[in-house]
Amino acid sequence: MNASSVRPPVIVMGVSGSGKSTVGEGLTKALQDRGEAAEFVDADSLHPEANKEKMRQGTPLTDEDRWPWLDACTARIAEVEASGKRCVMANSALKRVYRDRLRSQAPGLFIAYLDGTRELIAERQSHRHHEYMPNSLLDSQFATLERPGDDEAAAVVPIRGSVDDTVAAVLAVLP
Repeated sequence: MNASSVRPPVIVMGVSGSGKSTVGEGLTKALQDRGEAAEFVDADSLHPEANKEKMRQGTPLTDEDRWPWLDACTARIAEVEASGKRCVMANSALKRVYRDRLRSQAPGLFIAYLDGTRELIAERQSHRHHEYMPNSLLDSQFATLERPGDDEAAAVVPIRGSVDDTVAAVLAVLP
């Protein structure tokens, strides 16, 4: 299989605690189970240490902090596609301009926006520990969030049900 026959990459987006990594991993496994070559990438692993340290300190990232990270994400998407696999990436992609930056190098990019209330996500966050993303940054995540527009290749996926329900909902809307 060559890169040109690979299905469009998928960004599983949302605020911290929405389940991006868990759903992204589940989606990748579901794609593989149906015979599709796919690879999961957690964009958190691509943050430079300075970004991680800033977040550990409870300081939200600025756009300037995010540009090099987003460029690393597009490079990783290209690497996965060049290997003949569909890239499934967990990436907050909170602003339209961030998604546009990702699309600039991956024009067929599809966005699966994991949509949940602040209350639901705060409840989920209260039961987990993230390496560098403190729960105190949840409000800044929601303040930054720009829901995908009607003109974006995207689907809004509610996260009220189980992980399996969410993965099935994403599978149902994938190109």
